Amino acid sequence: MAEAILAIDVGGGTQDILLYEEGKPIENCVKMVLPSQTVIVGNRISAATARGEAVFLNGNLMGGGACVGAIRRHLNAGLAVYATPDAALTINDDLKKVEEMGVEITANPPAHVREIAMRDIDLEALQKALACFDVELPQKFAVAVQDHGEAIGQSNREFRFQQWRKFIERGGALEDLAYFDIPFHFTRMRAVQRDLPGALLMDTGSAAIWGALCDPEVAAAAETGITIVNIGNQHTVGVLIKGKRIFGLFEHHTRILDGQAIMEYVRKLQAGTLTHEEVFNARGHGAYVDPEARRHSFTGKIVVTGPNRYKIAGEKVYLAAPFGDMMLTGSFGLIAAYYQKQGKIMPLMPGY
Repeated sequence: MAEAILAIDVGGGTQDILLYEEGKPIENCVKMVLPSQTVIVGNRISAATARGEAVFLNGNLMGGGACVGAIRRHLNAGLAVYATPDAALTINDDLKKVEEMGVEITANPPAHVREIAMRDIDLEALQKALACFDVELPQKFAVAVQDHGEAIGQSNREFRFQQWRKFIERGGALEDLAYFDIPFHFTRMRAVQRDLPGALLMDTGSAAIWGALCDPEVAAAAETGITIVNIGNQHTVGVLIKGKRIFGLFEHHTRILDGQAIMEYVRKLQAGTLTHEEVFNARGHGAYVDPEARRHSFTGKIVVTGPNRYKIAGEKVYLAAPFGDMMLTGSFGLIAAYYQKQGKIMPLMPGY
């Protein structure tokens, strides 16, 4: 029986979905770009705020962003928020800080409150949507979420970048960023895997990088060293990569950056002069370049992907579009990673 995998790249604004079926042309596989769960949950909380209803958040830890903003506005309106411990971790890793905000953590809320389920993947909703077109949900999953990692008592920006630096110092192998066995500190990834047992998990930035390499022109250029930049809805990550090894990177918040700032970071990254302090002090996550990078050249092709790629329109860059579909770059990366982690080569994926 042909293998089928549901790949979901969960961003701050959209969840980009590919139902990959082995043996079927990519162009004929089911694809969807939908609002991400943080947007959906945030809208549900905002609707409860408008109605003057208290809310009870249950379910699982998920990504923050829009939903946490809606929670804050709900509390500021003088309305009650109740949450289970797992759901409350969406707001902050430290539940004491969640309670200090005014959220009551409980498994038994009062009657007549609006219940809202928290989770990054609403499998039931996806199953219903696909069923309308006589499409069955597969049993294998690959999901990308951004996970800062649990960092109680520490800046989550600092903690996240410590993990990036350790990854590069361990050799920077792209395959090491895809997990069936998820590191303990990646609590958001582990929450997704609780909902989808056996799923492969990646960070969204890592999935986008791998997906960009599914573009034949990018894969060929990467053999001699290139720079890949993913400009997402919430975060921008740029990497120096040769083959499938990452030699350096920076990560920042997209909303803070204009095109000029992004290109300045890229050029400094390529030159090996971009410092962690420069990025972190500008409210980004940080930067790190392996000393070994100076033995290689990354000043050739600059590859750009992500929904905000046009921030650097007009620059001499290559806009990656694997299989002609930029919005599914992360999903293609997830599928390629799923196959490689199992020691297989994905059909139709150049070089993978």
